[in-house]
Amino acid sequence: MKQHRPDNTLREAWILFMILGMMMINFPFIHIFNGDMSILGIPRLVVYFMYGWPASIVVIWLFVRRLEQENQTQQHNDNDTITR
Repeated sequence: MKQHRPDNTLREAWILFMILGMMMINFPFIHIFNGDMSILGIPRLVVYFMYGWPASIVVIWLFVRRLEQENQTQQHNDNDTITR
């Protein structure tokens, strides 16, 4: 039985989003959003984290969902091949 490997483009996207996520919580971005200006009375840094953190969680959820779908499809195809 062959092991299913994720598509290379999906693997590259994981790496890209991981690097982007690490950059988003490091000094340059934190410094950009850490200022005196506020949005509707809420500091920009707080708004940045309130929207950035859930957005990164949604991206991870979408990737995991896609991997599960590919894994189920591969298992279904393997089962069809075995029964023939």
